[in-house]
Amino acid sequence: MTTLAPTLSTRYFPNSSSRVRDTLLVIAGSLLVAALAQIEIPLPFTPVPITGQTLGVLLIGAALGSKRGAAALILYLVEGGIGLPFFAGGARGLGILTGATAGYLVGFIAAAYVIGLLAERGLERNVRTSIIPFLVGTFIIYLFGVAWLGVVLKSFSQAIALGLVPFIIGDAIKLILASLALPAAWKLVK
Repeated sequence: MTTLAPTLSTRYFPNSSSRVRDTLLVIAGSLLVAALAQIEIPLPFTPVPITGQTLGVLLIGAALGSKRGAAALILYLVEGGIGLPFFAGGARGLGILTGATAGYLVGFIAAAYVIGLLAERGLERNVRTSIIPFLVGTFIIYLFGVAWLGVVLKSFSQAIALGLVPFIIGDAIKLILASLALPAAWKLVK
């Protein structure tokens, strides 16, 4: 049986009641992603905007772990789905959860879970290995997002051109930021 390493959140809040701590961390995670979603750069040639959401997903998955990270993203989708202006640029409602970007949003949950699993094995703690969970998470977001966009656009090649290619450089920057931020946070906690 593999012993899992504590995540940054459990290391930082070691004496809190686990139920209260977990609830507050999940809420805080959903709010962080909502705040980063307000950083939006619409692109006129694609229905997918550039946002800060993916950086939030990477950080939340690594900091909260698999279950709390996924729960934070589920809560985020529920919050936006019920009408809070939490999606990109203040968008809200169930229409977003069935629109062109729905695959990315669902992919956030899977990505946070897998990033969390990798973080629970200690991969986000140093700069040499921290890129691995974030690269895997970004791939998962693209997998879900581009697949759904291909259904919406009725063209997989168009989905790649409009939902993947324009975002590679920005997401590479987010990967680097996350892979530097988490090891630095661990040094502060220690």
